[in-house]
Formats: sequence, C-alpha cells, structure tokens
Amino acid sequence: MECLDDDAMLELADLFKVFSDSTRVKILYALADGERCVRDIAELLSMNLSAISHQLRILKQAKLVKNRKDGKTVFYSLADDHVESILRIGMEHILE
Repeated sequence: MECLDDDAMLELADLFKVFSDSTRVKILYALADGERCVRDIAELLSMNLSAISHQLRILKQAKLVKNRKDGKTVFYSLADDHVESILRIGMEHILE
C-alpha cells in the first residue's frame, strides 16, 4: 500500500469517522437498495425527519450520498459504487 501524505491521512480518517455512527450506516444500507426520499428513510428507520436530514447532510458533505430534486421532493442515493463496497467489505470483516 502506498504511503499517503498527512492531508490524505486526515481525510481518510475523517471518512471513517462518518461510518462511526450507526444511524448513518443504516441510512447508507437503506440507500444501497435504491434511491429514497427523506420521508421514506425516516419511516424505514422509525426516526423523525429532522434527524434523518441532519445525518444526510453529514453524508453528503462526506461525498457518500448524492441527491436530486423532483419538484419539492429530494431523493438521495449512494454517491458511487465505492460506498457500497466499503459497507460490504466492512460487514465481511466483522462477520469473519
């Protein structure tokens, strides 16, 4: 594995911090099944809209999710295939 500079190491550590919250991981798993709006995610996780919106904001800032608007509704999805890979590899690791 290549050695990264300090800035890259800090960025990588910050990325893994985002995965340290179980609510955010649950949201990512929900989005792995496909695009969803905030209301759908809130219902699925039995949480209120503002809590889900707050976590989605963090996930978006970390570039783990993306969104699109359709009228007044905002739909969220995983940013790319890497996010699903991180989840899958992490789960494989803990299930060993």
